[in-house]
Amino acid sequence: MNAVSSHVKGLCLCAALLIGGLGASFAHADDEDEMMGFIVDDCISLVGHNFYNAFTDRLRATSRLDFNLVVRERPDPRWGSLIWVEYDQRIVYRRFIAPNATETRELAIEAADQVRAAVVQRKLQVQLQDNIDLGKDEL
Repeated sequence: MNAVSSHVKGLCLCAALLIGGLGASFAHADDEDEMMGFIVDDCISLVGHNFYNAFTDRLRATSRLDFNLVVRERPDPRWGSLIWVEYDQRIVYRRFIAPNATETRELAIEAADQVRAAVVQRKLQVQLQDNIDLGKDEL
């Protein structure tokens, strides 16, 4: 009986240490633990998907991708597609593309360069903000 009792106590101690360790690891999670490098494709039409593919190819070739983006599209069969790119829930690029646009790849390369510059500028603005006495949700 004594061996069973000590075994149960040992299991309880192991479980408590495991739960305590997991709680501590969650307590130390902060903004730097966010996964980066995602570019979400929220496009609908072929024009939008072609734009997205060229856009991501250019960004992967020219950037470290230490940020997340969303590429969205609102297509119109008659007038073309409105495509915009969001960074940190803010629009950093917006452009109307005609449905028969042959220069979609060139527009996407230009957009990738502009978005990369806008992301760098936004990160710099965040670093230079004086918000020591405010919480993140109070901005």
